[in-house]
Amino acid sequence: MGKPTLIVVSGPAATGKTTLAHNLAEAIGCPAVCRDEIKEGMVHALDGRFEPAPGDPLTRRTFVVFFQLIRFLLEAEVTVVAEAAFEGGVWRPNLEPLGDLSRLKIVRCQADPAVARQRVVERPSRAAHADASLLASAGYYDGFDPASMPVPTIDVDTSGGYRPSIEEIVAFLRA
Repeated sequence: MGKPTLIVVSGPAATGKTTLAHNLAEAIGCPAVCRDEIKEGMVHALDGRFEPAPGDPLTRRTFVVFFQLIRFLLEAEVTVVAEAAFEGGVWRPNLEPLGDLSRLKIVRCQADPAVARQRVVERPSRAAHADASLLASAGYYDGFDPASMPVPTIDVDTSGGYRPSIEEIVAFLRA
């Protein structure tokens, strides 16, 4: 039996997490599980009867499905890229037990707050997300508590491309 790698791609909203997660999954050859994509799929089942808000009931349901899916893949010995905010204390209790099933590595995305806010303004409307609340919260980016655990971690600035480069990130994950 092998021990798969769990690659956690984390960071505040609009810092390029989902794009990076898919790029890493393609480069490594494994699935990407993205919390927001799961939530969007759940919204489609509600036939437009959903109003997004921070901490809404659908967000809580998504949280459970997200971690169950990751656990299922790791127990099947599948290396996986898992993408979500993974903000500090909120996520850690669900993430720590997955370290027993995998080699856990963290990729923390960050971007200049002005760049991230502009991305929120420019991206297509997402039915499952309260993006407007991000724009209204002046301290969101400064107050974000990044994922932090005693595991290999790399910080990636996505303000204009990737620093370090995608090749350097993949090399870190394969090491």
